[in-house]
Amino acid sequence: MKKVLKKTAKETGRYAARGASATKADVHAAVDKLDRGLFPMAFCKVTPDYLTGEAKKCNIIHADGSGTKSLLAYLHWRETGDARVFRGIAQDSLVMNLDDLLCAGVTSPVVFSSTINRNSRRFPAEPLAELIAGHENFLAKLRKLGLEAISGGGETADVADLTGTLTVDSCAVVVMPRKEVITHEKMRPGLVIVGLASFGQAKYETAPNSGIGSNGLTSARHDLLSSYYRKKYPETFDAQIKKSLVYSGPYRLEDKLPEAKGMTVGQALLSPTRTYAPVIAQLLKKNRAAIAGLVHCSGGGQTKCLRFGRGLHFVKDNLFTPPPIFRAIQEASGTTAHEMHRVFNMGHRMEVFCRPADAAWVIATGKAFGIAAQVVGHVGTSTRKNGSNHVTLKADAQTLEYALSD
Repeated sequence: MKKVLKKTAKETGRYAARGASATKADVHAAVDKLDRGLFPMAFCKVTPDYLTGEAKKCNIIHADGSGTKSLLAYLHWRETGDARVFRGIAQDSLVMNLDDLLCAGVTSPVVFSSTINRNSRRFPAEPLAELIAGHENFLAKLRKLGLEAISGGGETADVADLTGTLTVDSCAVVVMPRKEVITHEKMRPGLVIVGLASFGQAKYETAPNSGIGSNGLTSARHDLLSSYYRKKYPETFDAQIKKSLVYSGPYRLEDKLPEAKGMTVGQALLSPTRTYAPVIAQLLKKNRAAIAGLVHCSGGGQTKCLRFGRGLHFVKDNLFTPPPIFRAIQEASGTTAHEMHRVFNMGHRMEVFCRPADAAWVIATGKAFGIAAQVVGHVGTSTRKNGSNHVTLKADAQTLEYALSD
């Protein structure tokens, strides 16, 4: 018998107990009252072109970062002495900005600025140099892939009173034609949802990707890694978190990840966040009008789509089989399927909303870059009394329900 689980009004679970939020309800409560820009349903806030003053153009300024994934790199570096791991963290920070911008229709050019806050006594010159080199190298790689990604410099702040180790954040600035913005005003019943896989190895990647991305790492880190790290590296967690939730897992970084074909737990957790820029740029170049919406399944995981369109019921009944990293997290922690799908991408991190007739083209474009793609669901009309958006997921022989207005 299938079990139906409903989202509660108050965010609960292991992720929330660690001081993290998948819904960011308090943030939205504050910012949703502010001016939403030219296109209120766009993935990023879009403003008039204040930078050049052109009436037909617009500006997007976006900020994001690698989150607590930088702490995993810190653990790896402290255990192995290999500072090159921070190059992947630089990619994480940049991609979390870039792939959000893709969902607003941005392809090029983009100017990036990075901010590193560090405790210099724990994060000295060598790893800092690798992190900065990682930013420059990844921007150069994007340019080779056809995206005009430009470094606008950045800031490195020594703030030992604020951070025990480091944080890695970025900001991106874009000037683009207003007519090219993906506004999500075309989101409507009858569309299908094509998911682009977060795992495997894209043709432009140098190693297989676990699919973890840069969301949910607070839980992933603590649920998989053992108390060894709690005892040895107290600077990497909040002492206010309940002890049973701090590094409560069965693994060390060097242990093999079950079912992952030779990938270690550390490699899986530190797998650099994949960018979908080459795929989305190709789709938009060939037929921008065919793309009704793009959703980056970052914060909020498989429920991210809730905030786009009006009066919609998102049904995801053909999800990818979750990659080994997510199965390991769930098995080690006992986290419910409901929470897993709200915190993690669970196998696909980019969604393309299009007509059923265009799905084959979208899927073929993803596969041409070595990225698995499939129709993961469809869009219907809201069945809620107030007409608000809601999501139904079919996963783990369960029906999982989510809505913003519960």
